[in-house]
Amino acid sequence: MLQMHFGPSILIVSSWLFLGFIFLDVFQLAIASSNVYIVYMGDRGYDESLLTQDLHHEILSNILGSNEAAKESLLYSYKHGFSGFAAILTESQAKLIADIPHVARVIPNKILSLQTTRSWDFLQVNSSIENGIMSKSHSGSGSIIGVMDTGIWPESESFNDKGMGEIPSHWNGICQEGEGFNLSNCNRKIIGARWYVKGYEAEFGKLNTSDGVEFLSPRDAVGHGTHTASTAAGALIRNASFMGLAQGIARGGAPLAWLAIYKVCWAAGGCSSADLLAAFDDAVFDGVDVLSASLGSSPPLSTYVDDVLSIGSFHAAAKGISVVCSAGNSGPYPQTVINTAPWIITVAASTIDRSFPTAITMGNNQTVVGQAFYTGRMDMNKFYPIVYGEDIAATDADEDRASTCDSGTLNATLARGKIVICFQSRSQRSVATAARTVLAVQGVGLIFAQFPTKDVQFFFDIPSVLVDFVIATSLLTYMEASRNPVVKFSLTKTVIGQALSPEVALFSSRGPSSLSPSILKPDITAPGVNVLASWSPASSPDTDMSKNNIPPLNFKIESGTSMSCPHISGIVALLKAKYPMWSPAAMKSALITTASLKDEYDQIIVSEGAPHKQADPFDYGGGHVNPNKAMDPGLIYDMGVSDYINFLCGMGYNNSAISLMTKAHTKCRKSTGLLVNLNLPSITISELKKSLTVSRTVTNVGPVNSVYTARVQTPAGTTVTVQPSTLTFNSTIKKLKFRVTFCSQLRVEGRYSFGYLSWEDGLHVVRTPLIVRTVIHDFYSQT
Repeated sequence: MLQMHFGPSILIVSSWLFLGFIFLDVFQLAIASSNVYIVYMGDRGYDESLLTQDLHHEILSNILGSNEAAKESLLYSYKHGFSGFAAILTESQAKLIADIPHVARVIPNKILSLQTTRSWDFLQVNSSIENGIMSKSHSGSGSIIGVMDTGIWPESESFNDKGMGEIPSHWNGICQEGEGFNLSNCNRKIIGARWYVKGYEAEFGKLNTSDGVEFLSPRDAVGHGTHTASTAAGALIRNASFMGLAQGIARGGAPLAWLAIYKVCWAAGGCSSADLLAAFDDAVFDGVDVLSASLGSSPPLSTYVDDVLSIGSFHAAAKGISVVCSAGNSGPYPQTVINTAPWIITVAASTIDRSFPTAITMGNNQTVVGQAFYTGRMDMNKFYPIVYGEDIAATDADEDRASTCDSGTLNATLARGKIVICFQSRSQRSVATAARTVLAVQGVGLIFAQFPTKDVQFFFDIPSVLVDFVIATSLLTYMEASRNPVVKFSLTKTVIGQALSPEVALFSSRGPSSLSPSILKPDITAPGVNVLASWSPASSPDTDMSKNNIPPLNFKIESGTSMSCPHISGIVALLKAKYPMWSPAAMKSALITTASLKDEYDQIIVSEGAPHKQADPFDYGGGHVNPNKAMDPGLIYDMGVSDYINFLCGMGYNNSAISLMTKAHTKCRKSTGLLVNLNLPSITISELKKSLTVSRTVTNVGPVNSVYTARVQTPAGTTVTVQPSTLTFNSTIKKLKFRVTFCSQLRVEGRYSFGYLSWEDGLHVVRTPLIVRTVIHDFYSQT
């Protein structure tokens, strides 16, 4: 074994975050060959960052043989929030470092993908509400939100600094210049901006920006980063709309919060985890309060000590920074939720009460209604022939595939000049694929039948109306009864307040966590469907916009957990402005225990799916966020680094790996209760055999003299006992511990059932989700 004495270190291979900028796409994960590696050394061993950097250089010099080779190899030295570095190494060099004592593991490189005028009013985050979260938090003044994304379009009106306070004295960040971006692009709103490309270029070569579709700077060429930043903290903009739709006032949740931009993702197709970790390191040094990251990796999930986003967020949370991440877009399937570390706030996506009805009129003057963003590309008074994809299949195409308008399945002669109706299938779920197929054969419009969902997609080149299977079948019936079936589209309308909402979005990834099923994920849901926010006019869709008389877009409607994530980031910034000493765990607790389980009409929230069903904690965590109640939660479940160490121990990670990560000598005690007793604002028991008692501690943040009484909605198949059933707080007693005992009433292998423990004092209802799955003791030995 190679003997070297540099102090403890852990080696982790660079991961790559590929951005799928169509946000309904399922996260795709693949292994790639890479020569970029991350040497992660846990918390800093030195207080002086220069000493830490010298240590990194010494390690590389010894491995590579010279100082010059080390300088050429080194990409980043992580020295602020934690210790480590990113470097270009061969596989054999990586193996040598892996043999150094205390190096925990070498992880293969991965490729991952990314994951308003109405939404904030829908959440009742409004300055006109007396004693609401906006007024109590002064619109987020004093909070700094860091956004890790594709950059920002600084000229957007959402980022003007009118009414903004002076840049805080504790801010250590910079305004990093680059192509199309200089110091003047930062202001009292955008107080910092950085960009990271070394890891990306080491992997894929120099980024070509000569075609004008990307900028080597914080400037956003994609639109995604501008959208998320303006959703979290954009200024109030009147008469915002997407091509005339969803017109109204656009604003962020924390309009007086400052923004710090960390561009880690690139239009050419990726964001390197070496770059991402550098951004985390800088953000900790810069002094942000909240980090918003709409990205992650789909299952199978990497372990928490292997995943760069989990590592970076751990060190951020340890420094008091709340990290908010998207839950993923792989729904409605179970066990697909991502970003499941307990120190992360993981956000699902749900709908708001705005819809975009679009009428389809048949030749017999009958009308059906779908959804679209149709603003008039065809002759509005003209009827067009309508055909079914299956009936115009190409000669060599399977009719079943043609019915879905899968790629290359339609006959161009029979489709030309017609509107084509297609049906979603298990193998072809994508309306984008159908639109491209119809456009390729010169069809003039698309009607796409899909599972019922409020999510709407827009295509510049071809009008596309989304309908459910019932409406599509009625159109087929008309077509069969008519000799020359024709239809026409009416302009889309914007309608508010006539749709049951919120509902959990079809695409939103569901729990339980495949990595840690005893930790409830997602944590919370927020608006993520058809969200209007600022956009980068440099972002060109796959079309010639000028040819279609479409001006550059300053606002755009998008859907995805990428859109719900910044809603929670904005709310956390408001909470931080009011409660600057609250920990990230306290923030999360306030969100979860005050969330709503019912929609605007006092009906139980529904989860979109096939079919729709009553939503449960695996769909939305604690429920739909209620920002005004989160401002006054009554009780909180708090946690710190020691709790996270217990979690890592409970996950089975070895003492040395945890010690390196936390800079605390750790000797994990043998206990089966470490995970279920983690002080989360939820209780999840993935294997209840006979009975189990778990404990929690709550902290009173409400009236000093308070008495809370327990009320339990018992999960099916169990009995639940709470001891004590009353909690009495006063000026000397601010924290109290209680125990909850679960007993199984089933003698069969059960499925997950759900309930709630609510602590009530007449003013507050502190609701804690209960999730239990019963199992037979020694089930396999009995078969």
